[in-house]
Amino acid sequence: MSVLMTTYMAVKALQRNALRTALTALGMIIGVAAVIVMVAIGTGARTSIENQIKTAGSNIITVNAGAGFGPVRGGQGATTTLRPADAAAIRAEVPGVRYMSPGLNARTQVVAQSANWNTQVQGASEEIVEIRAWPLQYGSFFTRQDVDRGAKVAVLGSVARDQLFGPGSDPTGATIRIKNQPFTVLGVLTSKGQSAMPGQDQDDAVLVPYTTVQKKLQGVEHISNITISAQDGAALAEMTEQIASVLRARHRIQPGEEDDFSVRTLEEFATMLTSTTTTMTYLLASIAAVSLLVGGIGIMNIMLVSVTERTREIGLRLSVGARDLDVLMQFLVEAIVLSLAGGAIGVALGFAASWAMSTLMHWSAVVTPGAVAMSFGCAAAIGIFFGFYPARKAAALDPIEALRFE
Repeated sequence: MSVLMTTYMAVKALQRNALRTALTALGMIIGVAAVIVMVAIGTGARTSIENQIKTAGSNIITVNAGAGFGPVRGGQGATTTLRPADAAAIRAEVPGVRYMSPGLNARTQVVAQSANWNTQVQGASEEIVEIRAWPLQYGSFFTRQDVDRGAKVAVLGSVARDQLFGPGSDPTGATIRIKNQPFTVLGVLTSKGQSAMPGQDQDDAVLVPYTTVQKKLQGVEHISNITISAQDGAALAEMTEQIASVLRARHRIQPGEEDDFSVRTLEEFATMLTSTTTTMTYLLASIAAVSLLVGGIGIMNIMLVSVTERTREIGLRLSVGARDLDVLMQFLVEAIVLSLAGGAIGVALGFAASWAMSTLMHWSAVVTPGAVAMSFGCAAAIGIFFGFYPARKAAALDPIEALRFE
């Protein structure tokens, strides 16, 4: 019997019990759609992180006070040994430094004439806009002279501007108060969106000279971080080693003792985050794949019921000359058609659900051809795997006993 005829007979057999076929395929539909959506969410998160890393600038090295990375061990930011002189030493002794910005942050309430907003006040040098490739929408950025004299000037992120002065406004020249001290607004930065760190919005910030944060807002001499932009073609790995060597010498850290700082590149940061999202993607896809397994068991169950219901039909076909292989292929093709039909509908449903999440819920979801191929391939494999036993059972029936079956 030809494959085309076998497929035709399989489709006709499934159509005889359309409702049962639809309910059986439902498990496969849900399973395939769930796998596609979960992989799309994970891939979207990874793509979003990579894009956010790119918007932060290129060839970036960050030096943070404390031995921890981020919140790890609570070390970062807790140490106060990092000083502006350390940044000057790095610029003087480490080849390849293009731009550099010492940093010191403080989260506080910022007050305008008719509104107030709790936001991140980021102390930086005038070179931070070059490091982060961050142009201004209105006004200008503070200068080296402003940094040297600790001037009370500020540049607003777009979110902070919207909350303090209204969406899209130009507050250049206006006065805001930070910890009851007046600051003149010099300009507004263009919108950049979420940062690579979860929960942080780059635009929800007020940038001021780091010396102003030291002298006027916190009354300290230390800084919490140094952001460095390397020259094009510079070897970042060698630069991080040289920076660490300079800081260990300046901080009098003996061999074998732990650093009181951490030096990281954005590549390391991106690798860590994407590795985490990849692991989560696989975990989510594995959980969703359980529904594929349940769908496969449903297919096996319904095919066994079909074999029992059609025992006399099978016996009649065998008695008039059909081969065991013909019977096996008929039921196996039925299982494959059932799983592939469910897989195709599941793929369409997965695309629709991913689009809905991106459009309505504003989640980052990216459907890749690999995820579609994997889901569809799994559906076909499940049809073959769970359909073989019922098909083999049908082909193994004795024609005489089958014809006697009531």
